[in-house]
Amino acid sequence: MILLDWSEGTDGPDWRLATGSVIRIFPINMAQSISSILVHVVFSTKNRTPWLAESWRDRLHGYLGGIVRGFESDLLAINSVPDHVHLLLPLPRTECIADMVKEIKTGATWWIQKKNKGLSGFQWQAGYGAFSISPSHRRALEKYIGNQAEHHRKVSFQEEYRRLLKKYEIQFDERYLWD
Repeated sequence: MILLDWSEGTDGPDWRLATGSVIRIFPINMAQSISSILVHVVFSTKNRTPWLAESWRDRLHGYLGGIVRGFESDLLAINSVPDHVHLLLPLPRTECIADMVKEIKTGATWWIQKKNKGLSGFQWQAGYGAFSISPSHRRALEKYIGNQAEHHRKVSFQEEYRRLLKKYEIQFDERYLWD
């Protein structure tokens, strides 16, 4: 079959074949786009400085939840220790994780500096980790995120982050992990 010509017919586009026959093309509409991508996001304060005070972290978590809801997503789990934050969220089908993390970190910086006058120099590290997880592992990750204070009595952020990178089989160069 050789297609020779395309024309707009009264009922939609047509392709005219060499034989003179016409093939009518009918559009296929998909009712909706659906995705299910759970993402574990981790980022640290600049140089892992312990700026995140326990006295206001819950309010920070609430603020971050508002940013995530602004992306039409849900914050499924969040926790932090003085030098880093863990979030679990579904990635909306219309968003990319880089844009979301940028807005989350920018918004958090603004909130921290506004609400805590002594932290005008607060910064996050430039990078972040974003790891996809299976829905079957969601409960275990929620428990892990909830248990950060206990976990970090034994393990530093750097050790934890290296373990995550190895678990998710991500190649890395130690020289470029930290700032």
